[in-house]
Amino acid sequence: MLLKRSFPRIRWKSWLKPWQQVDWLLFSLPILLTIFGGIMIRSTELNQGLTDWWWHWLVGGIGFAIALFIARCRYENLIQWHWVTYTITNISLLAVMVAGQSAKGAQRWINIAGFNVQPSEFAKIGLIITLAVLLHKRTASTLDSVFRALAITAVPWGLVFLQPDLATSLVFGSIVLGMLFWANANPGWLILFISPVIAAILFSTPWPSEAPVVLFSQIALTPLGLVWSATMGLLGFLTLPWRKYAISGISALCLNLLGGELGVFAWKHILKDYQKDRLTVFVNPEHDPLGAGYHLIQSRIAIGAGEWWGWGLFKGPMTQLNFVPEQHTDFIFSAVGEEFGFIGCLVVLFIFCLICQRLLHIAQTAKDNFGSLLAVGVLSMIVFQMIVNIGMTVGLAPVAGIPLPWMSYGRSAMLTNFIALGLVESVANFRQRQKY
Repeated sequence: MLLKRSFPRIRWKSWLKPWQQVDWLLFSLPILLTIFGGIMIRSTELNQGLTDWWWHWLVGGIGFAIALFIARCRYENLIQWHWVTYTITNISLLAVMVAGQSAKGAQRWINIAGFNVQPSEFAKIGLIITLAVLLHKRTASTLDSVFRALAITAVPWGLVFLQPDLATSLVFGSIVLGMLFWANANPGWLILFISPVIAAILFSTPWPSEAPVVLFSQIALTPLGLVWSATMGLLGFLTLPWRKYAISGISALCLNLLGGELGVFAWKHILKDYQKDRLTVFVNPEHDPLGAGYHLIQSRIAIGAGEWWGWGLFKGPMTQLNFVPEQHTDFIFSAVGEEFGFIGCLVVLFIFCLICQRLLHIAQTAKDNFGSLLAVGVLSMIVFQMIVNIGMTVGLAPVAGIPLPWMSYGRSAMLTNFIALGLVESVANFRQRQKY
C-alpha cells in the first residue's frame, strides 16, 4: 500500500525535474491571459461567425509547448549561435521585401504552407539575443559599445521600417534602450539618442507663439524646439566625454536642431496624409469622427460604457454590434472595458504588472549578464507593447497597430511572446539554486 502511494509521487517529481527551477507563476499568468483573450475574441466576433478565438487558443497551446521545450534547454548555447540568429533574422526581413504579401498598405507577411507569417515579430527575438550576447561580452559603459549595439540594431530596424512597419520599429527602439540601460549605459546618453525625435515633434509645435522664429529663408525654429535643443546641448556637455572647446555640447545642440528641421521637412514632404492623421488624431479625434478618429472615438465610448463592473460577457452593445473596428486585434482592451468594466481592466493591468515583476526578478537573479539581459529585453518588449496598446485604446497614444501581448489575435505575435517567455524561463531554470 505504501509503495502504491509513493510510486505516482516519484514519477510526478521525475517528470517535473527538467523544469524544477522555472517560475511557474510567470508561466501561468500568460496562459491565463491567452485563455481570457480567446474569450474576448469570441465575444467580439460572436455575430460574425468567425473562429479566430479557436485559432488564438490553438496557437497559444503550440506556443506554450515551445516555451516548455525552450525552458529545459540551456540558454547559454545561444551565445555561440548569435551571429547565425542575427543573419537569419535579416534574411527573413529581406525575404519579406522580395516575396512578401501586401495588406493594408504594407508588405509584412510571407506565406508558408498556407499561413501568413510575419518575420518582423520573430525579429524581436533575434535582436534581443544578439544584443544580449554583445552587451554580455562588453557592457555599455563606453560610447564604443553603445554605438556598436546601435549599429547592430540599425540593420533589422531599417528593414522593418521600410516595409513599412512603424509600430514594430518602435518596439525595436524600446528593446535596445532598455537593454542599454541595464547594461550600464549612461542615462544621459540614452536621452540624447532619442532627443532628435522629440525635437522633430517640438519643432512642429509653435506654442506658445503663433509664428516660428525665422533664421534664414528655409530655416524656422519654434520656442519649444529651441529650449529643448539648448537643454540637450547642456546635457551633452555634462555627459559626453568630448568636453574640450565644448564640442560635446555643441554637437548635441546641432544634432537636435538638425533633427527638428528634418522632422519638419518629413512632415511637409514625406509623410502621407493618412500617416499624419494616425500620429495626431489621438489629440483631437473629433476633428475627423468618421475617418481617422473613428477607431479612437468608438473605443473610448465602449470603455466608458462599461463603467465599474461592465455589461457582462457577450452583452456589451458596442462590442456585439461591431462598432469598434479591429477589436479582436489592436482594440481588444476596449472589449474588456465594456464587458467587464473598470474593475476588469484593473485585473488585466494587475496581471501584466505581475508578469513584469517576475521578469524583473529573473533579470536580477540570473547567474550571468547574458541571462539577465535576455530577461530585460523581453521585459522592455512586453512593457512597451502593453503601454502603447492600452494607451491607444483609451486615447492617450497614437493608433500604432501594436497588439496587446497574449490577448490580441495574431499568430506570429503569439508565438513570439511565448518564445520570449521560454527564453526567460530557461534563464530561471538554470539559475544557481539558492540556499537558505
